[in-house]
Amino acid sequence: MMASLCIFSMVLSLCGFGWIVTEEFRCGEMIMIDAVIGFLNTLFWSYILVYGLLAVGVFFTLRLGFIQFFQFGEMFRVVFAARRKDGAGISPFQALSVSLASRVGVGNLAGVAVALHLGGAGAIFWMWLMALFGMATAYAESTLGQLYKTTNHDGRYRGGPAFYIGRGLKAPWAGVLFSLALILSFGLVFNAVQANAIAGAMNFAFDVPLWATGLVVAACAGVVIFGGIRQVAKVAALVVPVMSFFYVLLVLVILVMNITAVPDMLKLIVLSAFGLQEAAGGIMGGLTAAMLNGVKRGMFSNEAGMGSVPNIAACATPSPHHPASQGFVQALGVFLDTIVICTATAVMILLSGIFLEPGADLKGIEITQMALAAHVGAIGNYFVAVAILFFAFTSIIGNYTYAENALTYIGCAGRTGVMLLRAGLVLMVFWGAQQTVQRVFDAADASMGLMATINLVAIVLLSGTVVKLTRDYLRQKKEGGDPCFDLGDYPELEDRIDTEVWTKR
Repeated sequence: MMASLCIFSMVLSLCGFGWIVTEEFRCGEMIMIDAVIGFLNTLFWSYILVYGLLAVGVFFTLRLGFIQFFQFGEMFRVVFAARRKDGAGISPFQALSVSLASRVGVGNLAGVAVALHLGGAGAIFWMWLMALFGMATAYAESTLGQLYKTTNHDGRYRGGPAFYIGRGLKAPWAGVLFSLALILSFGLVFNAVQANAIAGAMNFAFDVPLWATGLVVAACAGVVIFGGIRQVAKVAALVVPVMSFFYVLLVLVILVMNITAVPDMLKLIVLSAFGLQEAAGGIMGGLTAAMLNGVKRGMFSNEAGMGSVPNIAACATPSPHHPASQGFVQALGVFLDTIVICTATAVMILLSGIFLEPGADLKGIEITQMALAAHVGAIGNYFVAVAILFFAFTSIIGNYTYAENALTYIGCAGRTGVMLLRAGLVLMVFWGAQQTVQRVFDAADASMGLMATINLVAIVLLSGTVVKLTRDYLRQKKEGGDPCFDLGDYPELEDRIDTEVWTKR
């Protein structure tokens, strides 16, 4: 009862009706709620996930025989392979575009800057390392997401961690818990965060009122998501490659303009990664700051192991017709997000020297905007504002697809449930553009931490299935055939997966 009153009090306060609750009750219970949320975030993001995600990445890298390195070319082949059309799924390229739409957001522009600001240049080295190991994790979770997929009431493919947790591990209660955490964080609150970043950047660069930006972004997001996952996939497949190309192209131009400074920049990254460069806290202090901020940046950016991307991987019609092919597609997504796009931001900032200036007190997107302005002039501020508009907007529509999959698992994906989710997302975008309520965002971080922890445990427990699928795929490929999933080779899965989906064709 007390917990319910606490939650009710918090909701009233956030909505502007805090006067209904007595001051003594509000203060006491809000302090308790903040303490609980703070404890969970410290537990998840300072201990379990920072080390757990890295450990799981190393585990799958070793168990799958360094698959992300030896099969790197296969990742590109399966993305552009001739599409199998069955009317139930989206193409591998569309699935990659939607996953990148969700991954490539505010974190790629502002988050990298924060990592540099707090951890120094060495944070980039650990960000790279996290991504390289994370490719194996992304391969594993997306392979499982594809294997355990099913169809919804409209005959469209749906799936994700909730499905392989509930069916593969026979733990439906954990699947429901995972789904609720995903809907709260990715379906609602994080979209408010993205909208807040868009509104702030547009206000800073063009003096556009926050409410006006929120209204326009909410309207545009509504037009896309009310068209369903297929419409999201079409928009993402068009916007994501274009925006990423121009952003990376600009950074390549900057790189060429500063080519003589590149060797020193690379030296700075490596030395700082191990605390061998000057550091305020000494060698160990510099090493710790660089490692923790780099690992966190990589983790937030590419989402490998978080349990989000498998939701869209499950919606694809794989080509070749084998679960492992979608694993390769989403492993490539980690590479493109972190090794390419995040690195582009880091290079631009490092070559500008902005974050190293004595007494500079810059944070997040301000660092990125000033760094680009140092290279190309005042137009840099406007370019970053436009870039973050597209990056964050595609994150909003990409996040929606994950939440709809979660609705399918808990049995609320009928017309009413889906419409409520879409309406809630649009409202959160408009609301989030105008204000920042840190408590709500912290609560979403806690729910995402719970979600990621459940997913990591699940994919490790199901790693034997991932290994068997991988060996099967590579064997067929070595024999010169087009890998195809044959349910007859997996009798242990017949009562756990949707056999109708995977009937050999």
